Amino acid sequence: MSDFASALREGVAARGLSLERIRDHLARRGVSVSLATLSYWQTGRSRPERRASVAAVSCLEEVLALSPGALSSLLGPAVRGSRRQTGISEFWPVPSVIDDVVGGVDTRWDSRLTRISQHDRVAVGPERGERSYVSRQVLRAEEDGPDRWVVILHLDEHDRPLPAIRPLHNCRLGRVVTRPADGLLVAELLFRSPLRRGQTVITEHELVNCAPYPLATNYSRKFRRPVHEYVLEVTFDVVPRSCRRVVQEADGSRRSVGVRVEEGGSVLGVALKFGPGCYGFEWSW
Repeated sequence: MSDFASALREGVAARGLSLERIRDHLARRGVSVSLATLSYWQTGRSRPERRASVAAVSCLEEVLALSPGALSSLLGPAVRGSRRQTGISEFWPVPSVIDDVVGGVDTRWDSRLTRISQHDRVAVGPERGERSYVSRQVLRAEEDGPDRWVVILHLDEHDRPLPAIRPLHNCRLGRVVTRPADGLLVAELLFRSPLRRGQTVITEHELVNCAPYPLATNYSRKFRRPVHEYVLEVTFDVVPRSCRRVVQEADGSRRSVGVRVEEGGSVLGVALKFGPGCYGFEWSW
């Protein structure tokens, strides 16, 4: 259990309040935190990382009658204020929904894994539909213990089935949380064994849609932490009329530039030392 989780448990026990009462006290201060999130924080299953969650910790200290910084000081400088790290839900349309669903899996190791390389390969079929996505990660542990990688998928269209997730290399499927009404799938990919500090791992997984395949118009990857190298490859059985590379930085600025689809029907993007932010392609038929 983390120092933050231990301190929070001790504070809750000393104050003698139930999590429901703590939630209500926070709500009266204008802070919304779910019961599940509070429970995950005190068990060490997850930590406050999104800006709104980190800000809520100061109010939590007031509710528990703790000295200022008693909890927030245990989050570490990278979580408290670094410009190079954002919360898991930072770039998603409805962060509170993402936070709630992600709370169903174990994200404690996410900030301890350095993204060395990530490669996404998207296959668009002859019917112009989204067939599959294959993702490869090269990760390095910054301390002993990381044992999983968390995958988050969000569909813009909430009325279609979620894809199936398949581990391909050096991983197996852990907990999977789905919320079809919000187009969300969150899954744990468990490594073969916990990593030691400085150890690297390569994992691959695939997300596969079922027929009838949804019309493909875009793909983007969201990065809450920097990646040394990101490669995005989209292959088309039918070449789109136009294609653009779209990049969103952490400050909200957005760049879009037209790109050429190669004769074989593919488009390739490479970003070095990228993130936080979003990187992807949009195309029209």
